[in-house]
Amino acid sequence: MKLESNPFTQALKDGQKQIGLWVSLSNNFAAEVISTAGFDWVLLDMEHSPNELNSLLGQLQTFASSSTTAIVRPDWNDSVKVKRLLDLGAEGLLFPMIQSVEEAESAVSATRYPPRGIRGVSTSTRANAFGRKTDYFERIEDETTVIVQIETRVALERAEEIAAVDGVSAVFFGPADIAADIGLLGKPGNSDVWDLIWPVAEKLIQQGVVVGTLVFDPKFAAELFNRGFTFVACGSDTSLLARGADNLLATVKNQI
Repeated sequence: MKLESNPFTQALKDGQKQIGLWVSLSNNFAAEVISTAGFDWVLLDMEHSPNELNSLLGQLQTFASSSTTAIVRPDWNDSVKVKRLLDLGAEGLLFPMIQSVEEAESAVSATRYPPRGIRGVSTSTRANAFGRKTDYFERIEDETTVIVQIETRVALERAEEIAAVDGVSAVFFGPADIAADIGLLGKPGNSDVWDLIWPVAEKLIQQGVVVGTLVFDPKFAAELFNRGFTFVACGSDTSLLARGADNLLATVKNQI
């Protein structure tokens, strides 16, 4: 048995636009609802959701039977957590709050086996089909997507250096935390936030760096794609449920 190619990793290398969705409900049944919608990728979040390893396992199993690639955001740049997520079969990781070259190097190292990194070795995991994928150790580095999240003004200033770290697949901008960092808490769409992001993003794009982000406005998501972003999450499962519930209730109330 051979290791399957990661379509999301390859799409980023080829510059193919990838439409995504944030997944925070932490439930494999909810994940199944999303899995056949046709998104290119989803982000299974551990930083701002009640997800733990068991809930993630069920969701990874759900998305494995679909055409959607599931990327996981660990709650921190923690090599032990990363090791366990990769053994579960996470096809890519989004590392939150990367502030420096050293932190980016630490993130990459956690995804690499020795001598290139510090990932612990197990010969029988879900990731390698319990030892049946005979080329797993040779190919997994090339197939795993490693994304670093830029979330502060300081990180924006260092973005080129961070993006240049060997093994980083892409840079992801976090407008919500950037907004908080500059005194605009709760206003990720504010023009002052994007006045900081755009010049950095455009410079990285010109250098051939893959960039992505999360927004909740579909028109803005399309604009980002049209201006060179490669992967954009255009909403979340929790926001879809909340807004859908709100709109349904309001629609009925307004006609009574």
